[in-house]
Amino acid sequence: MKVLLIEDSEPLRRGLKVGLDHLGFTIDDTGDGAHGLSMALTNHYDVIILDLMLPSVDGISILKSIRQLGNQAKVIILSAKSQTEDRVNGLLAGADDYLGKPFSFDELHARLIALTRRGQLTQVSSHIVVEEFELDPTRKTFSYQGKIIELTKNEYKILEYLFSNQDQVLNPEQISEAVVGSYDLLSKNTIEAHLSAIRKKAKLLGGTLPIKNKRGFGYFIGAC
Repeated sequence: MKVLLIEDSEPLRRGLKVGLDHLGFTIDDTGDGAHGLSMALTNHYDVIILDLMLPSVDGISILKSIRQLGNQAKVIILSAKSQTEDRVNGLLAGADDYLGKPFSFDELHARLIALTRRGQLTQVSSHIVVEEFELDPTRKTFSYQGKIIELTKNEYKILEYLFSNQDQVLNPEQISEAVVGSYDLLSKNTIEAHLSAIRKKAKLLGGTLPIKNKRGFGYFIGAC
């Protein structure tokens, strides 16, 4: 699970990063609000842990910005402002959970696990955003910086499968099964040809398709 930690207290940020890293999470962190907003909009994260009192851009502004742009990452607010009104404001702004300071690390861990379980139930109906690319499973569209990229049926299905299974290496057999319903009907060369065509279409708009090839294993988006 990939987590973005935006917290201006360096001792707390360092402690959380060490603890979550020890539990197997992949952690990016920053203590600056503007930098955190930029990271949230240019990378894929499963969960964002967000402080409210931040330099340059406050947590609520970050939260509203990413939600307005369609970012569906789960957000846990960490804040010393833990009155009922504060919690309500945070949740209404788009947070999925709110944890008042001080808190126990075990409780934060439990809330992270609970949020990801919830996310597995809702991801299919949500837009999937990776960097500046957006895939809409409802409308079956794919866009870069808001501009639609026209795809064939199989090109779209390949992207949908890869975008929906980020941080996993998917081999050609898995992709073929997902796209055409049979593990041997879509060869590795055919998949690569489809991806090459999509890359060219994205490049015409100035984009670089965020799909990587792990030689001998398969294709992936994110960290593997």
